[in-house]
Amino acid sequence: MNRFLILLGVLCLLAGLGWRWFVRIPFGRLPGDIHIVRGGINFHFPIVTCIVISVVVSVLLWLLRR
Repeated sequence: MNRFLILLGVLCLLAGLGWRWFVRIPFGRLPGDIHIVRGGINFHFPIVTCIVISVVVSVLLWLLRR
């Protein structure tokens, strides 16, 4: 558990340092994400982005357990 928390902290630190480049990644605007604009109301549901992030996190956790 300690190793996992340290790794999570390092990943958060790297994400903070690399935020300038991470903003350019089109997550949240992938094809298949639902975005509806009607009369001043914006509704955005990034379903494909959630699926991609879930798969990546699952693979990373699977690799860390091996």
